[in-house]
Amino acid sequence: MVKEINILWVDDEIDLLRPYILFLEEKGYNLVTAANGQDAIRIVERERFDLIFLDENMPGLSGLETLDRIKKVVPSVPVIMITKNEEEDIMDEALGSKISDYLIKPVNPKQILLTIKKNIDTRRLITAKTTSNYQMQFGQIGLQINTAATFTDWTDIYSRLVFWERELEKSRIEGMDEILQMQKQDANKEFCKFVKANYFEWFSDHAVQKPLMSPNLFARKIFPLLESHKVVVVLIDNLRFDQWKIIEEEIHDYFTAEKEELYCSILPTATQYARNSIFAGLMPMEIDQLYPEYWIQEEEAGSKNPFEKELLQIQMQRAGIRSSLNYEKISNQKSGKKIVENYKNLLNYDLSVLVYNFVDMLSHARTEMDMIKELAYDEASYRSITTSWFQHSYLLELLKLLSGYNIKLVVTTDHGSVRVKNPVKVIGDRNTSANLRYKMGKNLNYNPKVVFEVQKPELIHLPKSNVSSTYIFSYENDYMVYPNNYNYFVNYYRNTFQHGGVSLEEMLIPVIILLPNA
Repeated sequence: MVKEINILWVDDEIDLLRPYILFLEEKGYNLVTAANGQDAIRIVERERFDLIFLDENMPGLSGLETLDRIKKVVPSVPVIMITKNEEEDIMDEALGSKISDYLIKPVNPKQILLTIKKNIDTRRLITAKTTSNYQMQFGQIGLQINTAATFTDWTDIYSRLVFWERELEKSRIEGMDEILQMQKQDANKEFCKFVKANYFEWFSDHAVQKPLMSPNLFARKIFPLLESHKVVVVLIDNLRFDQWKIIEEEIHDYFTAEKEELYCSILPTATQYARNSIFAGLMPMEIDQLYPEYWIQEEEAGSKNPFEKELLQIQMQRAGIRSSLNYEKISNQKSGKKIVENYKNLLNYDLSVLVYNFVDMLSHARTEMDMIKELAYDEASYRSITTSWFQHSYLLELLKLLSGYNIKLVVTTDHGSVRVKNPVKVIGDRNTSANLRYKMGKNLNYNPKVVFEVQKPELIHLPKSNVSSTYIFSYENDYMVYPNNYNYFVNYYRNTFQHGGVSLEEMLIPVIILLPNA
């Protein structure tokens, strides 16, 4: 049902405007009138309006005085000032008072109608068009989900779902978001089947359609750029594709994407595994075997990624890359500010790699802090916090500065995250890994029908603590909980953003090559 549009028209000669009011009512608008500013303020205090027409020249409270008081009551409602006076100071004063538009008397019905459409109906028309377009695409996406056979099929499906998720969110269409989320659930269910059926094959010697994965990221996407440009890599930990699309909008005045694609994070989709693999150019098992001094075991305390620079240097040496390297990890405002203050230092190196940890910290804070839980209670609000962070971040300042130089910028990540909803019981000993989306241990007890189990980790090139170690990974939006204090932990972790398992959001992640606009 189309929402009724309520309009208030305030004019001391309101009786003379009766033909205009009848014209608008015939067009389907609901009109309420007031003959002076005082009456208008009382009406606004008790009724809801989508638009207000306000005469500038009225006895008693003037239009501008009325405008000021109306804005204190309903600051977001568009106000159209109607005036006989074309003097510049009157218009400046009106515009300074945050009017949405103004009309010069005498006005005609078509002017009024055009103003309404510009200030109200544009959003309604866009909303209707967006709804119609998604309804047309719904069947096509559903068919694509049911017939997807390759990794490229899935990157296309996920890209389309993220596009429509953001379009429907912008249009604030009630009900349609729920339909999209159901389609996204269907996609995740089928994607998990696809991963289960193909993941082992991707590590076999005769793999035909192996996607770009974590250990090949630098060799395939970054090292070739060094032949002709200085390169700055910004790796934002735990960045989902929908969050990248936010960043893209914010930097479009400074950089243009030369190439955007989704690649595949290895399992587990966790920093210890995926990011070490990216920098080493090796799978975790090979890192453990070849460079045990740089691999931190699950049961060991402390950071699991303290040797990223060393691993990248070794990868460059293996590839015969002689380019100079700068590596920085930014985990707080102080280090972010320092990079901005010394940004020209980055230009002294052929390759600068900057690792930003904010999004990952946000994800963990979302789990542990009640205030952040309230602010990021779903995907839309999670994106909103990402927007706010980036708009006020030193990273945005840095990118603006770098846009003035002849570089290539690469924005990427190590894995994404998914909002978990469905608890799955798992039993393990004290040495079992603590992550909610995957477990590694030797005495795991679980239902094999609800997890992706890997009883021989060496087949997917993962290290193991002992000969009987097994890995299990959660599907879709599941999360693993021990039977002890089960109800407490179920409620504590439900609707938090986690990573480590199998889902579109965790595994299909962005790598973008950008050129400065300058």
